[in-house]
Amino acid sequence: MDYNAQTFRHRMPAQLRFSDVDRFGHVNNSVYFSLFDMCKTCYFHDVVGSDIFDRMAPVIVHIEANFITPVLFPDEIVIDTSIIKIGNKSFTLLQRAVNKRTNEVKCYCETVMVMMDTTSNKSVEIEEKFRTKVLDFEKQ
Repeated sequence: MDYNAQTFRHRMPAQLRFSDVDRFGHVNNSVYFSLFDMCKTCYFHDVVGSDIFDRMAPVIVHIEANFITPVLFPDEIVIDTSIIKIGNKSFTLLQRAVNKRTNEVKCYCETVMVMMDTTSNKSVEIEEKFRTKVLDFEKQ
């Protein structure tokens, strides 16, 4: 996929903490996943609404990151999020960590998630309400 061609409509600041960095001032790779998780949750809340998750929950089944250049403390980072594919039971998110000041992309993360029924713990088809809200948001 050509990450640079992707349009992102959801952006959120991600505050770095001193404890997120190693002794060289680099943000630890595991921290990126926490930041991406926080921003996924905000994307879902902002775009789809939280009530849809009363019956089902998105669960990560695959995640991969491409680290381009290090984030250094105290860089100001924003996380861009987009759902780039929706299937019957799964969808794919693309996220990127961007230096707010320079607009330099620091990392890309692609995540495949499956909708799970919160009662049966089994995968379920994505509700039309979720699909419609995401597609309406992403095509604006």
